Amino acid sequence: MDIQASNLSINMNDSDIRKLFSVFGIINSAEVIRDKLNGRSRGKALINMPVAAEARQAIASLDQTMMNGKRISVNEFVEVP
Repeated sequence: MDIQASNLSINMNDSDIRKLFSVFGIINSAEVIRDKLNGRSRGKALINMPVAAEARQAIASLDQTMMNGKRISVNEFVEVP
């Protein structure tokens, strides 16, 4: 299941995201979205967790929690065709 986390601190990196979500289960990938021109964080990350139940638990537990002074938003990522 693909998950999107947003309103992240610009100081968070891929390793921080992986560590945050790995508490809930297996992580296939965790990547902070970066600006193509300057490489700075856009305050969002995409996470892929292969086990849907673990992904749902991560979403339920982390959505609207405070992280580095910011209230993060975590939800299922659905790509619009």
